[in-house]
Amino acid sequence: MRQVIVIIILALGFQTASAQLFSKEKIKNLENFDKQFLTWGYYLGFNSYDYKFDYNEITEEIVTESSAGFNVGLIGDMRINEYINLRLEPGIVFATRNLTFPDASLTTAAQMEREVTSTYIHVPLLVKFSTKRLNNWKPFVVAGASWSNNLSSNSDNPDDNSSGQFRQTSSVFNYELGIGFDLYLYYFKFSPSIRGVFAMGDELVRDADPNSPWTGNIDSMQTRGIFINFTFQ
Repeated sequence: MRQVIVIIILALGFQTASAQLFSKEKIKNLENFDKQFLTWGYYLGFNSYDYKFDYNEITEEIVTESSAGFNVGLIGDMRINEYINLRLEPGIVFATRNLTFPDASLTTAAQMEREVTSTYIHVPLLVKFSTKRLNNWKPFVVAGASWSNNLSSNSDNPDDNSSGQFRQTSSVFNYELGIGFDLYLYYFKFSPSIRGVFAMGDELVRDADPNSPWTGNIDSMQTRGIFINFTFQ
């Protein structure tokens, strides 16, 4: 899935660059679009989430297998100046991770494996830094912070891994970094981008047993994610 998405983005970029950047045609689409103080839009995209684990003692690591998830949300963009915009991008993120715990006391697949399905309300506040527009495209980088509320965290569930329930905190703060480019089409602006999302705190809710084979050796667990978004404004 990741390879297919990357190929699509590269193909779009190459086609647009060839047709607009290197051709003799200099007609600008949406010439005054970026002069607006406020603009709105929406995005669709894909994600891949995993975890970064730190351990109390050196041991065999927990294996995290990620699969492609889906993002959808809205965009509010405020123009600061020609090169800087402030963006609010509230949305919903669906992600799935499969964990395999290596502890020798766990002997069956039901004991060793946990499927972690997460639904996040994801609210990033980002600063977008753009270059000067080149014909009908403009590269940019984004950086900022976000808050996520995990609706599937199980944080209040009294059962833990001994009953087959993996738990994590519901509220997560992240920092985000990304790159992309704006394509000015005839009727709208289309912006593919790729972004990294990195949690800033420990998200693990530990089992009641301090020596739990699932959580006893974990010092911290933090989400890491990659977003590939397609924005329409």
